[in-house]
Amino acid sequence: MSDVDAKLAELEARIDALEGHRGPDDPARGFVEYQGRVDFDGEIDWTIRYSAASVLRLPANARVEVLAALGHPVRHALIQELLDGPRTGTELTEAVGLTSAGQLHHHMRALSSAKIVEQHSRGTYRIPPPKVVPVLILMTAAADIADLLR
Repeated sequence: MSDVDAKLAELEARIDALEGHRGPDDPARGFVEYQGRVDFDGEIDWTIRYSAASVLRLPANARVEVLAALGHPVRHALIQELLDGPRTGTELTEAVGLTSAGQLHHHMRALSSAKIVEQHSRGTYRIPPPKVVPVLILMTAAADIADLLR
């Protein structure tokens, strides 16, 4: 880089600073925070805060997997059932109107892979306590985006 290029880059940076332009890592970009206190099969209290810039740098793959798993209507119905507490595979199959254990296994595998659901005991599934509030937040955020809360 020549002296002229270096001086030009320095001047551009100073102008950006004076005009309030922020780079992608600027902490002044703000933060995202969510919290909740619920009693779903036990009391859960959760608060989390991230800088907006760090959220933008998170890898997309795991986030996309979670959103895809929750985006299926049958899986959403399964989550609704599990928010009331652990359920057996038979209870879940009947509650959401599935016709086979294979169908349930397919959907539970997607939810388990996305770390939304776990097998609590033999044949019983649950949403792990640390995931309950984030799942509710995602459901609330989706409703907000769809203008259901206004």
